[in-house]
Amino acid sequence: MKKNAVAAIIAELDKLYPEAVCSLVYVDPLQLMISTQLAAQCTDARVNIVTQTLFKKYVNVYDFAAADLMELEQDIKSTGFYHNKAKNIINACKMIIGQFNGKVPSNMDDLLKLPGVGRKTANLVLGDVFGIPGIVVDTHAGRLSNRIGLTTQKDPEKIEYDLMKVIPEENWTNFCHQLVYHGRAVCNARKPKCDACTIREYCDYGSKGAE
Repeated sequence: MKKNAVAAIIAELDKLYPEAVCSLVYVDPLQLMISTQLAAQCTDARVNIVTQTLFKKYVNVYDFAAADLMELEQDIKSTGFYHNKAKNIINACKMIIGQFNGKVPSNMDDLLKLPGVGRKTANLVLGDVFGIPGIVVDTHAGRLSNRIGLTTQKDPEKIEYDLMKVIPEENWTNFCHQLVYHGRAVCNARKPKCDACTIREYCDYGSKGAE
């Protein structure tokens, strides 16, 4: 895709969603890391309901590290895949205490050492908490990037690297949040509203006359 088309898409998304932010509710790096882990195969809305109580019960990394596994499983059960999520949260918090002085790491390599933390979670924490630009590839970003023509890949990591090549680094974090907003409002999975889409002329899918 030509640079002027990418610039036009970014400009339009900036106009449509000037205050796009992560929809998960958190107050610190630990809460965002845990919320993102819980959001795997679960909606952000459901996660926010669960964490409203969860983060009052487990206030800090030491509370999560000391949590009873079966009890934590029940606390997060409605987010799905709760056995693995609970185990990963407890083990990640133990590692944060044991290897990182109780603080969530602020670099990709160390974040990826934490159980349950992949590149999506790491990039979200880096971008939203530490101000280090990152490409967060969730289902919306993957779907829209393919439809627009920014990538032909299906693997999230490959999509991430493709987007890094065409999206200016200073836009990485905001761009991915804006894709989520646009994916929810216009370019949904089952029936995208191409007729109402203001970036349609730059989109491979939309320009083909998809309804």
